[in-house]
Amino acid sequence: MAIETESGVTLPFDRFWDWLLDHTNCILSVGTEECWLYDAEALHWVLFAEESGTPVVQLILGKRLVGEMVLDTSDLLQVQVTPDPDNAERGYFLFKLVGGLKSAPRVRYTFQLAHGLENLPATPHVAGGLKH
Repeated sequence: MAIETESGVTLPFDRFWDWLLDHTNCILSVGTEECWLYDAEALHWVLFAEESGTPVVQLILGKRLVGEMVLDTSDLLQVQVTPDPDNAERGYFLFKLVGGLKSAPRVRYTFQLAHGLENLPATPHVAGGLKH
Protein backbone atom coordinates (compact mmCIF):
# COMPACT_ATOMS: atom_id res chain seq x y z
CA MET A 1 0.00 0.00 0.00
CA ALA A 2 1.56 3.28 -1.09
CA ILE A 3 1.21 6.31 1.14
CA GLU A 4 0.32 9.46 -0.79
CA THR A 5 1.90 12.84 -0.14
CA GLU A 6 -0.37 15.77 0.78
CA SER A 7 -0.04 19.50 0.99
CA GLY A 8 0.28 21.24 4.35
CA VAL A 9 2.75 23.14 6.48
CA THR A 10 6.29 21.99 5.73
CA LEU A 11 9.59 22.21 7.56
CA PRO A 12 13.09 20.73 7.24
CA PHE A 13 13.71 17.38 8.92
CA ASP A 14 16.36 18.76 11.33
CA ARG A 15 13.92 21.32 12.77
CA PHE A 16 11.25 18.63 13.11
CA TRP A 17 13.64 16.21 14.83
CA ASP A 18 14.90 18.85 17.28
CA TRP A 19 11.28 19.74 18.13
CA LEU A 20 10.23 16.09 18.40
CA LEU A 21 12.93 15.36 20.99
CA ASP A 22 10.93 17.55 23.39
CA HIS A 23 7.61 15.86 22.49
CA THR A 24 8.32 12.12 22.80
CA ASN A 25 5.38 11.65 25.20
CA CYS A 26 3.07 13.00 22.49
CA ILE A 27 3.94 10.33 19.88
CA LEU A 28 1.05 7.94 19.15
CA SER A 29 2.59 5.95 16.30
CA VAL A 30 5.52 5.88 13.90
CA GLY A 31 5.48 3.95 10.67
CA THR A 32 6.52 3.22 7.13
CA GLU A 33 4.75 1.40 4.32
CA GLU A 34 6.03 -1.89 5.78
CA CYS A 35 6.13 -1.42 9.56
CA TRP A 36 4.34 0.50 12.33
CA LEU A 37 5.06 1.03 16.02
CA TYR A 38 2.11 2.02 18.23
CA ASP A 39 2.09 3.65 21.64
CA ALA A 40 0.41 2.02 24.64
CA GLU A 41 0.05 2.83 28.34
CA ALA A 42 3.05 0.73 29.48
CA LEU A 43 5.35 1.75 26.61
CA HIS A 44 7.58 4.78 26.17
CA TRP A 45 9.48 6.29 23.26
CA VAL A 46 13.23 6.88 23.15
CA LEU A 47 14.67 9.06 20.38
CA PHE A 48 18.35 9.67 19.78
CA ALA A 49 20.94 9.99 17.05
CA GLU A 50 23.72 7.47 16.53
CA GLU A 51 27.35 8.72 16.42
CA SER A 52 26.96 9.03 12.65
CA GLY A 53 23.98 11.34 13.18
CA THR A 54 21.43 8.74 12.05
CA PRO A 55 18.11 9.27 13.91
CA VAL A 56 16.73 6.29 15.84
CA VAL A 57 13.23 5.78 17.26
CA GLN A 58 12.76 3.08 19.90
CA LEU A 59 9.65 1.80 21.65
CA ILE A 60 10.45 0.44 25.13
CA LEU A 61 8.53 -1.69 27.66
CA GLY A 62 10.27 -1.28 31.00
CA LYS A 63 13.86 -1.89 29.93
CA ARG A 64 12.98 -4.17 27.01
CA LEU A 65 13.19 -2.99 23.42
CA VAL A 66 9.84 -3.68 21.72
CA GLY A 67 10.59 -2.06 18.37
CA GLU A 68 13.10 0.18 16.66
CA MET A 69 13.26 2.26 13.50
CA VAL A 70 16.54 3.60 12.17
CA LEU A 71 15.64 6.50 9.89
CA ASP A 72 17.39 6.85 6.56
CA THR A 73 17.38 10.61 6.09
CA SER A 74 19.74 10.71 3.10
CA ASP A 75 17.01 11.63 0.61
CA LEU A 76 14.47 13.42 2.80
CA LEU A 77 13.10 16.56 1.21
CA GLN A 78 10.79 17.91 3.93
CA VAL A 79 8.32 17.13 6.70
CA GLN A 80 4.66 17.80 5.90
CA VAL A 81 2.38 18.60 8.83
CA THR A 82 -1.36 18.04 8.48
CA PRO A 83 -4.27 17.34 10.81
CA ASP A 84 -4.97 13.61 10.94
CA PRO A 85 -8.18 13.26 8.88
CA ASP A 86 -9.13 10.06 10.73
CA ASN A 87 -8.73 11.68 14.16
CA ALA A 88 -9.50 15.37 13.59
CA GLU A 89 -11.94 15.46 16.52
CA ARG A 90 -9.11 14.34 18.84
CA GLY A 91 -6.72 17.00 17.56
CA TYR A 92 -4.15 14.50 16.25
CA PHE A 93 -1.61 15.50 13.60
CA LEU A 94 0.40 13.61 11.01
CA PHE A 95 4.04 14.47 10.35
CA LYS A 96 4.97 12.90 7.02
CA LEU A 97 8.67 12.67 6.19
CA VAL A 98 8.78 13.02 2.42
CA GLY A 99 11.79 11.84 0.42
CA GLY A 100 12.93 10.56 -2.91
CA LEU A 101 13.18 12.51 -6.13
CA LYS A 102 11.64 15.98 -6.25
CA SER A 103 9.82 14.88 -9.38
CA ALA A 104 8.36 11.81 -7.63
CA PRO A 105 8.35 12.36 -3.85
CA ARG A 106 6.90 9.76 -1.52
CA VAL A 107 6.24 9.45 2.19
CA ARG A 108 9.12 7.56 3.80
CA TYR A 109 7.98 7.78 7.45
CA THR A 110 4.85 8.98 9.24
CA PHE A 111 4.68 10.18 12.84
CA GLN A 112 1.25 10.57 14.44
CA LEU A 113 1.23 12.96 17.40
CA ALA A 114 -1.43 14.00 19.87
CA HIS A 115 -1.05 17.65 18.81
CA GLY A 116 0.37 19.88 16.12
CA LEU A 117 3.51 21.99 16.23
CA GLU A 118 3.91 23.91 19.46
CA ASN A 119 6.74 26.11 20.73
CA LEU A 120 8.45 26.17 17.34
CA PRO A 121 9.70 29.68 16.51
CA ALA A 122 8.63 30.89 13.09
CA THR A 123 11.40 30.93 10.49
CA PRO A 124 11.51 31.64 6.74
CA HIS A 125 11.23 27.84 6.19
CA VAL A 126 8.12 27.47 8.34
CA ALA A 127 4.82 29.26 7.94
CA GLY A 128 3.81 31.37 10.94
CA GLY A 129 0.94 30.47 13.23
CA LEU A 130 1.74 26.77 13.59
CA LYS A 131 0.02 26.29 16.94
CA HIS A 132 -3.13 24.22 16.78
